[in-house]
Amino acid sequence: MSVDAREALRRLTAALETHLEAIAERRGDEDAAVDNAYEVVASAFATYEDALDREYAETLPIVLADDFDSDVLDGHAVEDEDALDDDLDDFDLQ
Repeated sequence: MSVDAREALRRLTAALETHLEAIAERRGDEDAAVDNAYEVVASAFATYEDALDREYAETLPIVLADDFDSDVLDGHAVEDEDALDDDLDDFDLQ
């Protein structure tokens, strides 16, 4: 069952609040609550973006990493400097 954009946004906002709480109450570097909250944010984000696309043909200026793997959360987001440099080539900076 599809979720409408407003409900998806509510869930994303709640997921972000939960993530912040988990970080604030972290009990060590490998606290499972933080990792779980991270996964919920990623899932809620994807659901919200899908709802925006379906209902309004819109997207967000935020992209989840293509290599996001919910089974492997090592340090959370991983930056690829080469990919970031390649993205700059896509913009017409004047």
